[in-house]
Amino acid sequence: MPRKFDHTVPSTLSAAQVHAALTTEGYWQARLDAIGGPKATLDEVVVQGDTPDTRTVRAAMTQAIAEEFLPSALTSIRSGDLVIRRVESWGSLDAQGSAGRFEAKVEGAPATITGTLTLRSTGSGCTMTATGAAEVKVPLIGGKIESAVIEHILALIDAEQEFTDTWAPEHT
Repeated sequence: MPRKFDHTVPSTLSAAQVHAALTTEGYWQARLDAIGGPKATLDEVVVQGDTPDTRTVRAAMTQAIAEEFLPSALTSIRSGDLVIRRVESWGSLDAQGSAGRFEAKVEGAPATITGTLTLRSTGSGCTMTATGAAEVKVPLIGGKIESAVIEHILALIDAEQEFTDTWAPEHT
């Protein structure tokens, strides 16, 4: 059964500033270079829309979690780094913020992470919320692996928002 998560990260930036970063092609490579890991690749970025508010983005990337950082429950059945193909997309910006989706699939393993993203304005900035589920179809230990995957995902979401908060004011 998939393990669900709901994670919100605050930002002192406005939703418009964060959305402007997310819909800037150069942002994705810079983010991946800063926190994507040593084997990370940006596979595709498609930005559409004529004005900042109407821009949308779809970014596809490949990242890896080194074997030494994986839980023993996983390394006991599978050796090597965990290669993950990710897709993140964001819609246009309205008065409330923006909505998006994410998907990650583990190469060579029955593991997926899917969910939605929301960027919402607050009185002092904005919040980015990721709501989703991790599913690892491995009998007996799948739940343990799902918990470890979610832990890594939440730490990555925090690091990505921290990067955005630093990058956006200088580049958008």
